[in-house]
Amino acid sequence: MKRSDFPPDFTWGTATSAYQIEGAVAEDGRGLSIWDTFSHTPGKTHGGDTGDVACDHYHRYLEDIALMKELGVNAYRFSVAWPRVLPEGRGRVNEKGLAFYDRLVDALLAQGIAPWVTLYHWDLPQPLEDQGGWPVRETAYAFAEYADLLTRRLGDRVRHWITLNEPWCSAHLGYFTGVHAPGKQNLALAVQASHHLLLAHGLAVPIIRQNALGAQVGIALNLSPGHPASPQPADVAAARRFDGFQNRWYLDPLFGFGYPKDILALYDEVALQVREGDLAVIATPTDFLGVNYYSRAVVQEDSEEPYRFRYVRVGEERTAMDWEVYPEGLLELLVRLWREYRPGAIYITENGAAYLDCTSEDGEIRDSERVRYLQRHLAQCLVALREGVPLRGYFVWSLLDNFEWAEGYSKRFGLVHVDFATQRRRIKQSGRWWQGFLREVVRL
Repeated sequence: MKRSDFPPDFTWGTATSAYQIEGAVAEDGRGLSIWDTFSHTPGKTHGGDTGDVACDHYHRYLEDIALMKELGVNAYRFSVAWPRVLPEGRGRVNEKGLAFYDRLVDALLAQGIAPWVTLYHWDLPQPLEDQGGWPVRETAYAFAEYADLLTRRLGDRVRHWITLNEPWCSAHLGYFTGVHAPGKQNLALAVQASHHLLLAHGLAVPIIRQNALGAQVGIALNLSPGHPASPQPADVAAARRFDGFQNRWYLDPLFGFGYPKDILALYDEVALQVREGDLAVIATPTDFLGVNYYSRAVVQEDSEEPYRFRYVRVGEERTAMDWEVYPEGLLELLVRLWREYRPGAIYITENGAAYLDCTSEDGEIRDSERVRYLQRHLAQCLVALREGVPLRGYFVWSLLDNFEWAEGYSKRFGLVHVDFATQRRRIKQSGRWWQGFLREVVRL
């Protein structure tokens, strides 16, 4: 497998998000986000870690762009910190925050790297959460205003826009399990939040098209194939419920099929509030679907759980996140998405792994497991292309070791190692492999 096996116009990138790398949380007029509040709440993150400094990308973005150039990528997916440009979530604009993203975009373009902007990667302004957050419909309209501001400012230069990253995480982990900000634990809030997140996406799409003429617009979903733990009918049905809960609940309305009836039946006590016209807004056509893939799910029937299934731990090969390494699931997912939903294009907007990287005697960061992980998943992408899937690009998660949400700094996904005490960056073995792959240099 080599780069030239892929289409010549294939997008090769790396990805990050604002709160995970920027730092500078109290500089130049930035407001508070729900992740500032959550990470400063005792017991919510590993070791009490916060994103206050993270990778200090706000001050070191030129150094990081130089690393991207050295790696040889032609695209960089990053998110804008909503509270950095709208400290209260709407209304007052923070010009210094906007100016940072102006500088970032211009510096990327100067190096021949296409900016891919994600509008929302989980850092809701705290004032909006104080007014109810995503379970409140008004937050969707606030997001549309935010999308208007950003695309009017950057739409002349940014040609690829992602509205939301992983709305399942924002809704389910944020409002039901509570392991992510804002840390609520209420199923009704989570289900309503999921609807308003999708509504926000639908409201934003035409705004982006109007302000960034000719730009490509999409959404990034975290998707996983669901496999039954046994061939027993109860487990097969559990896998179908998982698919509805994780995948179809978002895919179906986005592609015009409405919410899946089997999952609505599970939510019969929730009283989901959907207004007339909402589903049409959510189904506003997009140019591409972003797929974040890390592993599959194996489940079995469990009537005591809210969705009547529970996860089963399988497989001996696992990452530091204790996720099974299952590259075959990526091909299964891509083929299924193309056959059932027919998106105009598909991009792998995140794929990668956390491992316990080792520093050798010569000072190199050895992470051969990550190299193998990337190679095996890219091989599945190549098969998908040969089967007719309109796969147009692949983004490694992540460019840098960073603040890994509730895991703090205990998990490292980066192609580039970051010493968080000194902020020294060093390209890992995986980064050198990626560089060689993109330049078609054979490394033994």
